[in-house]
Amino acid sequence: MDAAPQRRERLALLVADRGFARVVDLARELRVSEVTVRTDLAALEGEGRVTRVHGGAMPRGLVAERESSLEQSRTRLARAKRAIAAETAGRVRSGESVLLDVGSTALAVAHELVARPELDELVVVTNGLAIALALEPAIPRFTVVVTGGTVRSLQHSLVNPLATTLLDDVRVDLAIIGATGIDVTAGVTNVNLPEAEVKRRMVACAARRVLAADASKLGRVHLGRVCGLDELDELITDDAATDAALEPLRAAGLRVTTVAPRRL
Repeated sequence: MDAAPQRRERLALLVADRGFARVVDLARELRVSEVTVRTDLAALEGEGRVTRVHGGAMPRGLVAERESSLEQSRTRLARAKRAIAAETAGRVRSGESVLLDVGSTALAVAHELVARPELDELVVVTNGLAIALALEPAIPRFTVVVTGGTVRSLQHSLVNPLATTLLDDVRVDLAIIGATGIDVTAGVTNVNLPEAEVKRRMVACAARRVLAADASKLGRVHLGRVCGLDELDELITDDAATDAALEPLRAAGLRVTTVAPRRL
């Protein structure tokens, strides 16, 4: 067996084992160029063994869900998201430091924070450009810090490289994160891998962690793992969540708060 088939076999095993593998990581591990890895992945895809996606590859049977843009997701379940945002913003106190994740619910949280005139001396760190702009009217009551990193236009978010550099050096009182899936076994997951990586770091550097997610996210599992349920302090969701969806989460020890949607 010559080098190429051996290398491709190893590539296929790495992709199958990890669920997703990046081209840059595969090239580093196999000590070959990224061009060679892409060529090998194309061959494996032709054999029906992997599916190529942006930046890497997944096993053939695993399909990535199409991600909505921030503008599209803002209009979906808007009443529920505003109610969740209001409840979540109520967890924030003057003088605290807060990590605010990206997404339409997090953007609603930003607007709710700005609307609280009594909230003062708040430091908000975010990897969302739209969220930073939404918080700007509260300056100087708020200090708004942007993580830096590479722009993802779909969510107007900042991801690696460089998005997590700042997070290595901060410890905050509260992290407010979003996700596209929460499941009693798989934990918190996200459809986009680069954003899942930033969310993991946010969870790691916060004293308290709140997941703000509408009921449509319950019971769903996506590609990028964020954290286990035991790493969260609370889930805030809307009252469309069924008992069947919530009871396993509560039985696992997760505090769950449900809120009724507001009228627009």
